[in-house]
Amino acid sequence: MSAPPPATRLNGWRFLNPRLWLSFLLMMARSASEKAFGVEYAQYHRILRRLVLDGGCTSVLDVGCGERSPLAFFANEIPYRVGVDAHEGSIEKSRAANIHTAYVVSNVTEIGKRFSPGSFDCVLLLEVIEHLPREGGASLLAQCERIARKRVVASTPNGFVEQASTPENPFQAHISGWTTADFTVRGYEVTGVAGWKFLRGPLMRPKWKPHAVFSRVSMLTEPWFENRPHNAFQILCVKKLCD
Repeated sequence: MSAPPPATRLNGWRFLNPRLWLSFLLMMARSASEKAFGVEYAQYHRILRRLVLDGGCTSVLDVGCGERSPLAFFANEIPYRVGVDAHEGSIEKSRAANIHTAYVVSNVTEIGKRFSPGSFDCVLLLEVIEHLPREGGASLLAQCERIARKRVVASTPNGFVEQASTPENPFQAHISGWTTADFTVRGYEVTGVAGWKFLRGPLMRPKWKPHAVFSRVSMLTEPWFENRPHNAFQILCVKKLCD
């Protein structure tokens, strides 16, 4: 029998490459970690999807959509999606990702002038009101409640979490803090997300290093704090206007 071609012999040596085995071991470790601890933001996306789709919503106004709206994770399940943001750069990045079917560049505090009452099944206000003064945030919530036919879904850190603006987007600074009580008094149902508040800080990063370890510890606490939102890092709130 003739010897295998040189290329075949060389390919066989690939399996002795330490980089190949390291890559394989890292992949296995990542898979095991995801099974044991879950995936960052998966809880948030799962609950947000349920809050929107359980209402039978086929049109969504995404207020302050930014460049990477969480709506992207189930956008193909909603026929009509309008993104609104004051930052044109974020709108362009969102448009390139094809997250929404239409876009409006506008100051989000003026949506009541741009959209008619009851013109969307659902209005999303995700990580927005903490960027406004308290009075402005309350006014924006009221506008969302007028525009929505079926429900308003809002999310925000639980209480004030410091965050500065960036050179790319001056609207990123946090100005106010909101709690579970601020929403329940307005008739919202509140769910806790992102685990125990004590474990996370600005930008939802773990307070201590190594971040990879403490982010997994935080994910382990997520189920416990879903029904204890006053102690969760973040809150997801829904106001059901009709069922």
